[in-house]
Amino acid sequence: MPSTSAWQARNFLIQASLRRDKIASLTDYPFSIPAIGNLDQIQFEQPVTFFIGENGSGKSTLLEAIAAAWGLNPEGGSRNFNFATRASHSSLKDHLRLTRSVRRVRDSYFLRAESYFNVATQIELLDEDPFGGPPIIGAYGGKSLHEQSHGESFFALFMNRLGGDGFYIFDEPEAALSPSRQLAFLSRMHELVAQGSQFLIATHSPILMAYPQAEIFLLADEAPRLVAYRETEHYTVTRNFLNRTDQMLRVLLSEADETC
Repeated sequence: MPSTSAWQARNFLIQASLRRDKIASLTDYPFSIPAIGNLDQIQFEQPVTFFIGENGSGKSTLLEAIAAAWGLNPEGGSRNFNFATRASHSSLKDHLRLTRSVRRVRDSYFLRAESYFNVATQIELLDEDPFGGPPIIGAYGGKSLHEQSHGESFFALFMNRLGGDGFYIFDEPEAALSPSRQLAFLSRMHELVAQGSQFLIATHSPILMAYPQAEIFLLADEAPRLVAYRETEHYTVTRNFLNRTDQMLRVLLSEADETC
């Protein structure tokens, strides 16, 4: 583990703390989510941090709040995106305190898999403005994101838009990526880390969370806690299924037949 001075100088975001004195009631959403309501503070000591947990555990809620508190559009994009198709984000950002390093971030981006379509649409609308600057789509490879598959448009973002020395927040980037493209994403992320970037990622992918030296925070029924990669359910379930595919299928499908 790097020394305190080293990781504080290395990362853009050092710590996120919950301002409990600003919370009216822990029974109100999103503080009713156990991992959010029990949150004290999270320190980011590595350039790559993963948030994992079951659906509804608060991963996306926490990531969205950090992005919004950083100044990014809750629906995704860079600081220059200010569109809103539906005001569905929580109030958590108003209860977070972000501790930043003295490093000046050159680039930042928030990717939400579920609303990336809206980002692609906004790019086209902005590029239709005759008084606008150079086409934004040029930073994404030059081809309309709507004229590519979901996975191709994701990869166009990774390969073209992200320029390094940046702070990148991704919510389930694996959603549209094949296993081989997830491996390619790992390689691209490593390049960007070498260029001074920091990543916060919510994921279900055991491929992505295998990134060396990454910190993995599990969100469950208590405050987010660090877990080792091989202790995650994602790793153990995937490993067991691949090693004992026929046996596990027999058990799973026979149980399903019994309930029919």
